[in-house]
Parts: sequence; C-alpha cells; structure tokens
Amino acid sequence: MKVGLFVTCLVDLMRPRIGFAALELLQAAGCEVIVPEAQTCCGQPGYNSGDRASAVALARKVVREFGDCEYVVVPSGSCAGMMRTHYPDLLNDVPEAERAALHALAARTYELTDFLVTVAHYTHQLTDKSKTSIKSMTYHDSCAGLRELGIKQQPRTLLAQVTGVELREMNECEQCCGFGGTFAIKFGDISAHIAERKCENITASGADAVVLGDLGCMLNIEGRLRRRGDAKTQVLHVAEVLAGKTAT
Repeated sequence: MKVGLFVTCLVDLMRPRIGFAALELLQAAGCEVIVPEAQTCCGQPGYNSGDRASAVALARKVVREFGDCEYVVVPSGSCAGMMRTHYPDLLNDVPEAERAALHALAARTYELTDFLVTVAHYTHQLTDKSKTSIKSMTYHDSCAGLRELGIKQQPRTLLAQVTGVELREMNECEQCCGFGGTFAIKFGDISAHIAERKCENITASGADAVVLGDLGCMLNIEGRLRRRGDAKTQVLHVAEVLAGKTAT
C-alpha cells in the first residue's frame, strides 16, 4: 500500500530521528512510503488561534501533496487529530469542488500506532533487549491522540512486543502534561503545575523511560524533568522504542 508520511513541524525541526524511526516502521510493515519534500504544517496552530484562512490554505496544501496516497500516517496524535477530526470542519471554507478531496484525506489519515495496529496489522517482533538499555517504561497518553482519535491500546499493544522491557502504568496516565500548545505560553503557572504533577507520577512509577506519541508533550515533560534535577529518565517517542532507536 502507498503511504504518505506526514512528518510534522516539530519532528522536522526538533527531533528528526522520530521521523526516520516512523519511516523504518512503515517500511517494515510492507508499505511503500513517500515523504513529500515540500510538506510543512497541518494548519493546527492557525486553526486553534481562530485563523481559519491560514488553516484552510495549509489543509489545501496537504491535500495537493498527499492526495494520491492510500493513507496518510502521522507520528503525532495532535497533528493527526487536526487532519482527521478538524479538516471536515473546514469544508465550508473551500470551494465545493475541493470538499470531497479534503474530506477523503481526513478519512484516510491515521496516527502511527493506530495505523500499524488497525490497518497494517503489524504484529512482527519489533525489537529485542540487545538494542536498548531500557528495562522499564511508562506511557503517557497525550490529550489529542487519546480524546480525538481514541489512541489508547494501540501503542500498548505494540510496546508489549518489545522484548525485555516492562511496561509500568503510572498514576493519572491520561492526565494532561500541561503543554497544550499556546496554553503553556498563555497560562505558564498553571502549565508548570500540571507538568510538575505529571513528572511526579512518572518518577513514582520507577520506570527508566517515559514513552509517548507527541513531540510537544515530550519536550514539555523532558524540560520539566530536567529542571527537577532528573537527568536520568529518558523521554522517548513510541516510534523510537519500536524501531529500536534507544540504545545509549
């Protein structure tokens, strides 16, 4: 099947190895993967800020770049949620001739772990303990993926296949990390308090690493852990773990 990998802005600029890990996983699942070089943003920042015009312009750009793909896969519940859940809300802002293409692209967009489990049925043994120093991990359910797309069991199903690593559920694993895009900027004190509570739960789990599916949450959690003096706990994207890219 022909799959378009939507890398996301943060992955491209801040941690491209997540994109390469996602690419490797999709190829291992038997997909023909294309990565349009001109891809940029999904339009979420503008959409969330009330700038529908910029959101529409970017959504139309995504359709042009990924329109001939059977599926679009995104290593981010946040961006996948924008494309799958909120693109249909923009239909009245585009010419009628473009509406079907926009709606169709939204319907065939998947978050990475959801695609691997639901569409690709990827159950291959993903990695082994010789490739990672991690012995235990805990999983943070990012808000957009969980609440917009129902991403809950999919990453856990895949992580359960990683040999030699114990998954320890933290308390309040479904609670927000405090990032929320511009929320962290507009309400810094509240955001910091939420992040502190999340980090307390991560620490209490005793896991070597916290794993999750959104880089925005990763950066927020990692920053708070380091400010708390925790230089040891690894903060990893689920794609990195599944692709065995965690060796130190």
